[in-house]
Amino acid sequence: MPSSIARPAALAVAGLIIILPLSAVSCSAAQKALDCGTTAARVTGDIADVTSAYNNASNDSAAAGKALQKLKNDLDQVGRNSKSTDVTKAVNDLRTQVDKVQQAVDKKEVPDLKPLGDAAGNLTSVCTG
Repeated sequence: MPSSIARPAALAVAGLIIILPLSAVSCSAAQKALDCGTTAARVTGDIADVTSAYNNASNDSAAAGKALQKLKNDLDQVGRNSKSTDVTKAVNDLRTQVDKVQQAVDKKEVPDLKPLGDAAGNLTSVCTG
């Protein structure tokens, strides 16, 4: 189950890299695409770190906690810097999923990471749309 988000997240980033040059219609559109691309790559890396913490035999909740905190910090930064209501909504949705994963980690449960990956994919879609 945890490894199920790695492929969609990687595909989302790959799609974003392909679309970025096409979005350079204006400076603001190009800047939004670049900012979103950077964000998507950062968030994908953070989510991969969370997934990695649960793919090993020991289910390393300390490593997952650190990765979740890094993801929260990155989302806070994106939320502060975004001028797009769609991006802000997608960030808030992703933050909700991060909180759910954090609750599971706090309870020493293995979290369902699929909704987290889906929310990250939605953020990527908003950035490329």
